[in-house]
Amino acid sequence: MAYVPTCVTIKKQINKVKNVKTQAPVINVKPYLTDKEKAAEKSQKSQPETAPDTPALEGERIQKVLARGGIGSRREVERWLQEERLQLNGEVAKLGARLKPGDVLFLNNRILKWEKFTIQPTRVLIYHKPTGEVVTRNDPENRKTVFKKLPKIHGSRWIAVGRLDINTQGLLLVTNNGELANRLMHPSSEIDREYAVRILGEVSADNIAQLKKGVQLEDGLAHFDDIQFNGGEGANRWYHVTVKEGRNRLVRRLWEALDFQVSRLMRVRYGPIFLPDGLSAGQSYELDAKELDDLLTFVDLPTERFVQSTRPRQKQNSKPSAKKSKQVSSRQTADKRAAPNQRKQTQFNQSNKRPTRHRTR
Repeated sequence: MAYVPTCVTIKKQINKVKNVKTQAPVINVKPYLTDKEKAAEKSQKSQPETAPDTPALEGERIQKVLARGGIGSRREVERWLQEERLQLNGEVAKLGARLKPGDVLFLNNRILKWEKFTIQPTRVLIYHKPTGEVVTRNDPENRKTVFKKLPKIHGSRWIAVGRLDINTQGLLLVTNNGELANRLMHPSSEIDREYAVRILGEVSADNIAQLKKGVQLEDGLAHFDDIQFNGGEGANRWYHVTVKEGRNRLVRRLWEALDFQVSRLMRVRYGPIFLPDGLSAGQSYELDAKELDDLLTFVDLPTERFVQSTRPRQKQNSKPSAKKSKQVSSRQTADKRAAPNQRKQTQFNQSNKRPTRHRTR
């Protein structure tokens, strides 16, 4: 006869199971805590963790301050430190030295007023460089320089992003942020540049293939990343070429290596920045806040949230315009009274869209 448990037996077994403690989970927490231990643990969690006893670093690194002021990029300043061209408080500055209030800094035995290089908003200009100008500050031949055409900047200086030779026109980026300029120019960034080039002669498909594959120059192998035919009449042909290097006269030398003559060369794009429509040679346009944030994001730099004017930035002429006469006609006065709130519309298209292809002249 099978054993049938009674109700009393079942209750005893249930009570026995309730009194058995289960095994604690395998984690780094004590499974059973008293009220006193719980209160101690709670107070311990509420206290902030104390950092190790390491001395707080004061000031900013020299290369960061000088790059912000436009004196040079961080890599350039680091090279100056290695060459012992910087002196801090009468001693040769070492790599990693920091600037604090009251420090005296010398560059090439000349005092450098670094205190004025406080944190400034980044500015970027698109300058339409004409032919006949050189990208340098002081030219021994007294030729026209691009920096004399740029607007004045206080507490910093303009840095050219790359160079264009005297016979090349087009887009030239300038900024007061040394780190931004360094990232845009550094070969590791591999930022492409697009040029519109007019070639004298007929270019075959084999020539295009060779230019894309690579041509041996005196300073190494070079090639075009892209070549697009853009029309032309007679003996002249227009092409748009793209390169990711900033070697001197690279576009001209590649064509000349195949015995082609470049009759005109114009840069129309640098990375995500295009030469805007309507920007004449010798004029500049400053990027607005949205365009600047897009450029900073493109090179993996943090965006800046400085207070800026709500008025849209306009193109800047290379020469200040003469003051107009204050004499106005009666018709102009009547028009002004009729529409006092009407503002003069600028003819410049501020949208930074890709320009149309240049027609053959």
